[in-house]
Amino acid sequence: MVKKQVMLPANEVDLTAVEYLPEKIEAPHLTGFWFKLFVKVIEAPVIGSFIASHLKEKNGITEILKNTVIPEVPMFIPQFPLQEQEPGVVCLGEDGKPKEQVDLAFKYLPHYDPASRWSSDSGESSQFRCWKIRDYEYAYRNKLTTPSMVAEHFISAMEVFNSKQPSAPLLISFDPEEVRRQAAASTQRFEKGKQLSILEGIFIAVKDDIDCYPHPSKGGSKWFHEVRQVKADGVPVSRLRNNGAILVGKTNMHEFGMGTTGNNPNYGTPRNPHNPKRYTGGSSSGSAAIVASGLCSAALGTDAGGSVRIPASLCGVVGLKTTFGRTDLTGSLWEAGTVTIIGPITATVEDAILVYAAISGSSPTDRIQLNPSIPNFPDLSSSESSNILGSLTLGKYTKWFNDVSSTDISDKCEDVLNQLFRRYGCKTTEIVIPELRELRTAHTVTFGSESLSFLNPDCEAGKGVRLTNDTRTNLALFRSFAASDYISAQCLRRRIMYYHMEIFKKVDVIVTPTTGMTAPEIPESALAVGETNLQVVARLMQFAMTANVLGLPAISVPIGHDKQGLPIGLQLIGRPWCEASILRLAVAVEEMSAEYRKKPVEFYDILKGNGFHDSTEE
Repeated sequence: MVKKQVMLPANEVDLTAVEYLPEKIEAPHLTGFWFKLFVKVIEAPVIGSFIASHLKEKNGITEILKNTVIPEVPMFIPQFPLQEQEPGVVCLGEDGKPKEQVDLAFKYLPHYDPASRWSSDSGESSQFRCWKIRDYEYAYRNKLTTPSMVAEHFISAMEVFNSKQPSAPLLISFDPEEVRRQAAASTQRFEKGKQLSILEGIFIAVKDDIDCYPHPSKGGSKWFHEVRQVKADGVPVSRLRNNGAILVGKTNMHEFGMGTTGNNPNYGTPRNPHNPKRYTGGSSSGSAAIVASGLCSAALGTDAGGSVRIPASLCGVVGLKTTFGRTDLTGSLWEAGTVTIIGPITATVEDAILVYAAISGSSPTDRIQLNPSIPNFPDLSSSESSNILGSLTLGKYTKWFNDVSSTDISDKCEDVLNQLFRRYGCKTTEIVIPELRELRTAHTVTFGSESLSFLNPDCEAGKGVRLTNDTRTNLALFRSFAASDYISAQCLRRRIMYYHMEIFKKVDVIVTPTTGMTAPEIPESALAVGETNLQVVARLMQFAMTANVLGLPAISVPIGHDKQGLPIGLQLIGRPWCEASILRLAVAVEEMSAEYRKKPVEFYDILKGNGFHDSTEE
């Protein structure tokens, strides 16, 4: 007989007695024939249930969900206490027009001179600097190039990517003529001096689970467009289009977001621009890779468990997860989700601010149930910005922070914190975050139950056999969760929210590495049939899940590389609705880390059309 465990109420837990338990996942790593066999077994009625139960018991999930009394009441959607207004911010307003929001964000960026950058940059320099959105705007406005000329550079680059063997497409829905049509309209607006915003003529890609008309939304699958038609843009996509952005197509992704590597046997697995033998991270794999490769200034991704921040970190770019409800999920596959957001992946933090300003705005439903504060962003043009930065207190849970696969990661992140203190006076204070294993369980059950609810009708109608082996394995595990497990997960969610709101009474931002490892290798045997490697999944997700379970804003900023030349990201987690604080801090982190940023092995300068840079040939 199993002994029942009874949790103390969260407000009675003695934080001084909390012990950190390192992440430990027990599950097989399978690819090729053995993976295909495993899928058949785990989907079998009797033995499959036994295997799922065994995996849950081995990883402590059964103990938490079945054998523990949790005193808190469920929290089915993130619920936040009212937050004080951050200092030094510019408010957008919930009902502002996208163009007005972008214009306002542009007005309060720090000084930057695109003219000197354009005239002095030869395409090669000792320090890698990618083009900003402001560089494109300057070049267009001064007739140094046109959106139509850049479109031809982009189309030529896509032909190169699409001809690679093995197949590793960044876009799985792409129409060159549609890109040319948008670019021609944008070029004409520049010729008439009627550009819509600073995003006019900016090339932006859209993840395949967000609607972008006339492209289908497949969710990285081979069949979902057969059961769901796209009749209009999703709300964030519409806002970008109204700002003059050129929407180039739908990016490759881990099928239905059920993985963190980006592996996709349906269309080919995207390769990391810094090392093509490595994964990009997922599930917004194509979105991160297309930005890191220089082909787009920005891409939209979805983030339900780190799926914007993880690939951004592994590919050396910026990934912003907004507060849950800050961006409208209408017109995405995840409209009914409670852990998912739509967020930008960009080359720079400044560009993330501009895209965030364009897509920001809650849905009418979320305004009622979440009561969001007014969207805002930091005033970076003010001389007070440095003083505000210096007043921030950063929270660091050292044992968790250092629990990474290589000290290269923790050492780089620690160095950034030291620099923030020396340069700005940002204080770092020790914090304790209880029940991280319970947090992981709450996320697994919540995301799994929501995904199963979304896909189950089509699976029951016979589409399930057309899913990848990875997705089928995950769904088999998710089907083993009972209704009582879902309730227990939501009780855990409330406990974990309480701990974090208490932490945020003492600190402004929680700092962690973005991922517990740098980009993992792609096994050759995984390209055709996929793979299951929950140890890698756990390493990639261990710092990311908090922001999804609790709906908190978070951003990943590139800060350098490990000894293998693979990018490392620093994650900043903020209070609810406080995107401005993490964006302000991210700008400072990016500036301090600029000298460590390296040009990817695969990089294409579509603004000047200089072609690929392949450092392996130097």
